[in-house]
Amino acid sequence: MPKKKHFSAGRVPLILFLCQMISALDVPLDSKLLGDLVQPPTITQQSPKDYIIDPRENIVIQCEAKGRPPPSFSWTRNGTHFDIDKDPLVTMKPGSGTLVINILSEGKAETYEGVYQCTARNERGAAISNNIVVRPSRSPLWTKERLEPITLRNGQSLVLPCRPPIGLPPAIIFWMDNSFQRLPQSERVSQGLNGDLYFSNVLPEDTREDYICYARFNHTQTIQQKQPISLKVISVDELNDTIAANLSDTEFYGAKPSKERPPTFLTPEGNESLKEELRGNVLSLECIAEGLPTPVIYWIKEDGTLPVNRTFYRNFKKTLQITQVSEADSGNYQCIAKNTLGAVHHTISVTVKAAPYWISAPQNLVLSPGENGTLICRANGNPKPRIGWLTNGVPVEIAPDDPSRKIDGDTIMFSNVQERSSAVYQCNASNEYGYLLANAFVNVLAEPPRILTSANILYQVIANRPALLDCAFFGSPLPTIEWFKGTKGRALHEDIYVLHDNGTLEIPVAQKDSAGTYTCVARNKLGMAKNEVHLEIKDPTRIIKQPEYAVVQRGSKVSFECKVKHDDTLIPTIMWLKDNGELPNDERFSVDKDHLVVTDVSDDDGGTYTCAANTTLDSVSASAGLRVVDVPNPPFDLELTNQLDKSVQLTWTPGDDNNSPITKFIIEYEDAMHEAGIWHHQAEVSGTQTTAQLTLSPYVNYSFRVMAENSIGRSVPSEASEQYLTKAAEPDQNPTSVEGIGTEPDNLVITWKPLNGFQSNGPGLQYKVSWRQKDGDDEWTSVVVANVSKYIVSGTPTFVPYLIKVQALNDVGFAPEPAAVMGHSGEDLPMVAPGNVRVNVVNSTLAEVHWDPVPLKSVRGHLQGYRIYYWKAQSSSKRNRRHIEKKILTFQGSKTHGMLPGLQPYSHYTLNVRVVNGKGEGPASTDRAFHTPEGVPSAPSSLKIVNPTLDSLTLEWDPPSHPNGVLTEYTLRYQPINSTHELGPLVDLKIPANKTRWTLKHLNFSTRYKFYFYAQTSVGSGSQITEEAITTVDEGKMAMASRQVDIATQGWFIGLMCAVALLILILLIVCFIRRNKGGKYPVKEKEDAHADPEIQPMKEDDGTFGEYSDAEDHKPLKKGSRTPSDRTVKKEDSDDSLVDYGEGVNGQFNEDGSFIGQYSGKKEKEPAEGNESSEAPSPVNAMNSFV
Repeated sequence: MPKKKHFSAGRVPLILFLCQMISALDVPLDSKLLGDLVQPPTITQQSPKDYIIDPRENIVIQCEAKGRPPPSFSWTRNGTHFDIDKDPLVTMKPGSGTLVINILSEGKAETYEGVYQCTARNERGAAISNNIVVRPSRSPLWTKERLEPITLRNGQSLVLPCRPPIGLPPAIIFWMDNSFQRLPQSERVSQGLNGDLYFSNVLPEDTREDYICYARFNHTQTIQQKQPISLKVISVDELNDTIAANLSDTEFYGAKPSKERPPTFLTPEGNESLKEELRGNVLSLECIAEGLPTPVIYWIKEDGTLPVNRTFYRNFKKTLQITQVSEADSGNYQCIAKNTLGAVHHTISVTVKAAPYWISAPQNLVLSPGENGTLICRANGNPKPRIGWLTNGVPVEIAPDDPSRKIDGDTIMFSNVQERSSAVYQCNASNEYGYLLANAFVNVLAEPPRILTSANILYQVIANRPALLDCAFFGSPLPTIEWFKGTKGRALHEDIYVLHDNGTLEIPVAQKDSAGTYTCVARNKLGMAKNEVHLEIKDPTRIIKQPEYAVVQRGSKVSFECKVKHDDTLIPTIMWLKDNGELPNDERFSVDKDHLVVTDVSDDDGGTYTCAANTTLDSVSASAGLRVVDVPNPPFDLELTNQLDKSVQLTWTPGDDNNSPITKFIIEYEDAMHEAGIWHHQAEVSGTQTTAQLTLSPYVNYSFRVMAENSIGRSVPSEASEQYLTKAAEPDQNPTSVEGIGTEPDNLVITWKPLNGFQSNGPGLQYKVSWRQKDGDDEWTSVVVANVSKYIVSGTPTFVPYLIKVQALNDVGFAPEPAAVMGHSGEDLPMVAPGNVRVNVVNSTLAEVHWDPVPLKSVRGHLQGYRIYYWKAQSSSKRNRRHIEKKILTFQGSKTHGMLPGLQPYSHYTLNVRVVNGKGEGPASTDRAFHTPEGVPSAPSSLKIVNPTLDSLTLEWDPPSHPNGVLTEYTLRYQPINSTHELGPLVDLKIPANKTRWTLKHLNFSTRYKFYFYAQTSVGSGSQITEEAITTVDEGKMAMASRQVDIATQGWFIGLMCAVALLILILLIVCFIRRNKGGKYPVKEKEDAHADPEIQPMKEDDGTFGEYSDAEDHKPLKKGSRTPSDRTVKKEDSDDSLVDYGEGVNGQFNEDGSFIGQYSGKKEKEPAEGNESSEAPSPVNAMNSFV
């Protein structure tokens, strides 16, 4: 099974074994290779050159090396051999050169101070370590000294010396008090690099008795303390009092007051100084100045600029530091101290020296016999370092001679080397500031090629990405590498492929056809080795549906979709990240196959969500942002400023906009004095403003609140501001809706809409009510009333116009003069009736009335119109007087005519007219009578067919309920309906008006007939009523029908007949369905098709044709009948019964006499004469007629 190896995008090759002449070769760490390859020693670990030890712990001096065979170790101390066997306190770790000196049990660290050097040796040579200087750390105590208290006057400068003891390593200095609290430092008071505490000028608050300098020795973790220093700072007044009481001027230091002075430097002294620093260290330059006021320090570099990324200011800019200093940083640096009285500068000349540093350190050489090679050792420094060579730890000058070696300064050249030429060479570069020591071996080997990469590795690579096939090798001389594809392929060349020196084959853009088996072949003069590897090309993983940017409101739900397409042989792992980290451990986050869903979104959920799809070969990701928005948080910190009588400035701090910019602020106010708890709109400002100038009303106890609004909605209100009570003022407006209307003939009621508390502008709100007659010369009459809404003026003339004014006032003063409005005193009933009333009858249902207007003075009020009372007094048809309720029509305004609609034709009416005002009606005019002409009658009240025989039917009816005139005759039309549901010829018959019964003879037996019946006056024909009936089959059946009628009232017979009818009905339905497939003759359709256009009912009111229908026509005549497209026939449970055909059933009528029939609501047409034939009835039809 081949081993798999995967390449991700951008992966560099594995370990590159560079087998060239100059090589940093660790012989490859292959276990088989290491087992039989020799290698000179190499130092791998050692203690630092300057090794400071803790005297309280054992001394450990490290020296580790590797080589084949494993090296042995020896030590020198102070240049002579250190025999560890003779010192029982010294041991060497097994398999190592590390020394352990046990000083905890006995012995002192000082005994083992010195310079140590380790040598690691095997048969191929010897490597040496650096000279390791071992010194124990020291933390000495301060010397005992007596420190006198210091007394200074205010403003003087001061330096408190620290002078710590010299320790190893140097101590860290800081100043504290007795409570171990660090003393505060500033531009005025600061600690110098030498540990002294500098005061540019002292102040009285500097007085204290515990200025203590501490030295901390980190190596031994100890802190040493100097004796406390006492400082007292006194003012000039205190100083003079002290001098006068205790001292003389000559006995006190500086008795005169300290004045302001320009700066001078406390350190460094003079105008110039020198500074030397080593390359790579931190350059620290310090300038501390005194002066009053306190000086400020500035730094510049003459003829140059300070390095931007390496320059830092410390200690309140009194210290300039440059990190990683180099020779380019040499030059003159100037510090400038400046205050208001002047400036002083100091130049520091900086020289950067350098201990030796490598330009090119020597590298190990692995050569085969007869080859050539070179060791190069190049170093730099200031001053220039000296280069010296050693062989196996011995100066090359006194080492055994080697004919293959030639030394030329910093270079050793080897030619035609042999195995005896193997050795370890040391290069030493030194100057006065230090040295460098490097070991490099020359190892002469003769080895055939070896392939170190495992065989049959399977590489899997994503298409269109680089493929790197490893072939780690070793051999001496250096083998050549060739690659082949397949079993018979040629060597691969660099036109398509890249062949790396370490043996790796690179396919820059791997395609599907790049897959296959590749062979790596390594050759040198001693032999050949080869290895096969396999390459598979996979489809890349792609995100075909990326998550999209989302903006959601807090508390809602959001979903991100991520669909991934991948190679079928690779199993991707889908991971969701938030802001490049793991998703929160929260049940609100749920991940299914393609979606990430976040419910109840909060502000913290905003950010970038990444869908990462990872396989063993590649990874892809796609990100989308989530912005969580919500209504803004309420504003806060409301503040009222610029408080004036009628304005104030409101300021607030906006709340969080919750990721949706605030578009505006809404300001509301509350009047705690008049409407506590009710908030009113005050103003709106843009979302960029945080202040608003508000206009105020007098005598209002204001509180304000602010709401913020964004595209999502409006915030909750802010907390209310402080209250602000404005001063009282006179009202600035008067009541509105002022009216003057009398409720009695002798009064005037003045009403108005009062001002509310907010509008009162002050306490003591009242109203001044004034009035006078409009057309007279009277003076204004005025009265002041309390805060009410009306005032009644009594004793006024009837319906006289008045001018009225209502003015507001309070304790401060009056509102502006109001405008006068007009009103009227109370009305009284009109005194005069309209005259010359005339009636013009338009038609049988409409009349027009005219009258003369009454004088306006007689109205005694607002003319509202004229009112007509009319009633039907007598029926002209019956000539008996019958009174009915009076009807009223009112005509608004000053109209002098009007129409009376809806009159009853052929009727006697009486009317009168009255004038109307706001008080009521005036007297009635003289009654005027008029008569409406005849109209068409309503339909007969009922129509029923009785006593059917074989060839006759008897019709009985009731006259129309509204004859609307004198009936002249009745018209009866009828036609048969044959078995195919077609209508037969129409027969027209005139019947005298005094008849209510008529028998039709010579009819066909067992035949259905349809009848159309209506009445006539001299004006025309009225509405018709329809009915259907069937003649009997024979006398026997007729007798049966008669007996059925006789016994129809018997309960037992009714039950029996119901049962029989039900059984017959079921049989008939089955038979009928089988024969006709549910067909039904369309009676109504036939009627419409054969309607007689001459017989059309007319409406009563205007003589136009009306719509009347048979009350039974809404029931289907037979199953399967067709219904016209503009009509709807309601289906019944049973379609065939005696009731359906109207036999023995009374019709019903509307109030106007129209028949409520089977076709109610549908326009009925007269049938036209058509089909003259009449087929004999079928047995089924006969049975239908019976049922």
